[in-house]
Amino acid sequence: MANTVWLVLIAAGAVTGLATGTSEAVTRAALESAGSAVTLCLGLIGVMALWCGVMKIAEEAGIARWLARAVAPVARMLFPSVPASHPAIAAVTMSIAANLLGMGNAATPLGIKAMEELATLSDDGDEASDAMCTFVAICTAGITLVPTTIIAIRTQFGSRSPAEIVAPIILVNVLATAVALMADRFLRPVSRSRRT
Repeated sequence: MANTVWLVLIAAGAVTGLATGTSEAVTRAALESAGSAVTLCLGLIGVMALWCGVMKIAEEAGIARWLARAVAPVARMLFPSVPASHPAIAAVTMSIAANLLGMGNAATPLGIKAMEELATLSDDGDEASDAMCTFVAICTAGITLVPTTIIAIRTQFGSRSPAEIVAPIILVNVLATAVALMADRFLRPVSRSRRT
C-alpha cells in the first residue's frame, strides 16, 4: 500500500511538472531533497550512536528492569484481564519501560512479544482482546522520557538548545496517553455492541 502511495505521488509530481513546464525545477528539487536527506541521515549517526550507547548502558545497568518493576503495578491495573503471574505482564512492562527510555529499537521486539503473550489469553484468535487494544493504545501514544531522535534532529539543524523540547514532549505524551486510555475504556462498549 505504501509503495502505491509513493508511486502515485511521484507520478503526480512528474505529470504536474510536465504539464506546467516546470519539469526542470521538479527534477532539481528532487535531487536537492535527496542530497539533504543523505546529509541529515549522516549527521544523525553520531548523535543516535551516542544516545543508543547511553540507553544500552542504562539497560545493562538494570535501569530498564527496575523501571519495568516500577511500572508493573500500573500494568496490572491497566490490564485487569491478564493474570498477575502471566508472562504477558512482564513483556508489557518491559515494552513500556523501553518506550519510556526512548529505546525504540528494543521496544519493538518487546511489543511484538507482548502481543504474542496477550494473544495466548484471547478466546478468539482472529480478534484482538481488550488487553491487546489497551496495549496498542498505550504504545501508539507512548510516553517517552528521552526523545532522542528529535533531540538529534534539532542538533543536526544547529539548535542552540536542542533538549529544550523535552518537557513539552513529555507533557504532550502524557496527555496523549491519557486520551488514548480514556478512548479505550469509553469506546470499548460501543465496539462490543457492534460485534454482537
